[in-house]
Amino acid sequence: MPKVVETQSMLLQLILVFVIFSGFVKNGNAGITSAFIRSEWPSIDIPLDNEVFAVPKGYNAPQQVHITQGDYNGKAVIISWVTPDEPGTNKVQYGVSKKKHDFTAEGTVKNYTFYNYKSGYIHQCLVDGLEYETKYYYKIGSGDSSREFWFQTPPKINPDTHYKFGIIGDLGQTYNSLSTLEHYMQSGAQAVLFVGDLAYADRYKYNDVGIRWDSWGRFVERSAAYQPWMWSAGNHEIEYMPYMGEVIPFKSYLNRYPTPHLASKSSSPFWYAIRRASAHIIVLSSYSSFVKYTPQWEWLREELKRVDREKTPWLIVLMHIPIYNSNEAHFMEGESMRAVFEKWFVRYKVDVVFAGHVHAYERSVCFFPHMFFPLFYNLVANVCMLRSQEKKILKETVWWFIQNPINF
Repeated sequence: MPKVVETQSMLLQLILVFVIFSGFVKNGNAGITSAFIRSEWPSIDIPLDNEVFAVPKGYNAPQQVHITQGDYNGKAVIISWVTPDEPGTNKVQYGVSKKKHDFTAEGTVKNYTFYNYKSGYIHQCLVDGLEYETKYYYKIGSGDSSREFWFQTPPKINPDTHYKFGIIGDLGQTYNSLSTLEHYMQSGAQAVLFVGDLAYADRYKYNDVGIRWDSWGRFVERSAAYQPWMWSAGNHEIEYMPYMGEVIPFKSYLNRYPTPHLASKSSSPFWYAIRRASAHIIVLSSYSSFVKYTPQWEWLREELKRVDREKTPWLIVLMHIPIYNSNEAHFMEGESMRAVFEKWFVRYKVDVVFAGHVHAYERSVCFFPHMFFPLFYNLVANVCMLRSQEKKILKETVWWFIQNPINF
């Protein structure tokens, strides 16, 4: 009899918390979350001769320019670009005034092969020691073929700082991809959290794989050269193609898209953490080992202990495979990671988990056994504004019910 009463009590608490959550949604209907309506563009890859893939003019002109955060706290960027004909200079000139570059940083250059394709010369340069909330102008290349861009550093880490992230994943290079990218660029967001599946170059064979990585790099440059895109890997980056003699997973991705993993004491570029504005962001790898005692498991256990909610009240996790998914596509693929990590997400009060993989927008609230916690799993292509006051109201309401259980 006591067991029945306990079960009924828990059920009633669950219903009560659900009613409270409903109060945060107008009319209890979350069917429309944005005024944006996507145009019905064809979901086929854009031809290579389209202007969105245009090669910059000039001999050996830098192309495929993109930046990502280069340290733990947002005072550095990694600038990457490709020169197609020869290595050229691997220096970045930068400063706080347009056309006046007072500082210089020197990077590295490399290339790789994939089947018979040989990449251009891939440059990666760490620019550190930057000031918060400052606009920097940077120049890469040399002579008449040099190109200039800019980026804005984030505000200093502060619990009351508002910051706007774009969430993108499974982008590809179709006409719909262009619609998504243009929509993001009109959103006013300040940085991208990318949840895997970049170029979809693995849909091609032989030399066309590398060619489609190049076209994607030129495609996203219009945003990624000016704002940091924080990367995570998806299944379309694996590119295990033994029929072509290519058996090293993630070869193209790892050569082209660096991450600041060493800054967060990670042993792998596939999982890492950064802090930006009021957010502590953890990137996990769905396609690396994560069970007990593996490097990713050990690293996450320690990284969660480093979270300081007094400085970064938002704790965000990125992964490619959603650990909850009601769609038939990829159903239950994230179950093993859920079994390993969900209890940690709850224990450390993770606010949001963003994932991709399933090409449909879905969000949910996780009611962990015996606990009611507002853990949202959002799927790709959305914009997230961090507002500390809204979060404070929601979390205080829910946690009051956790700490003060009601017996009916």
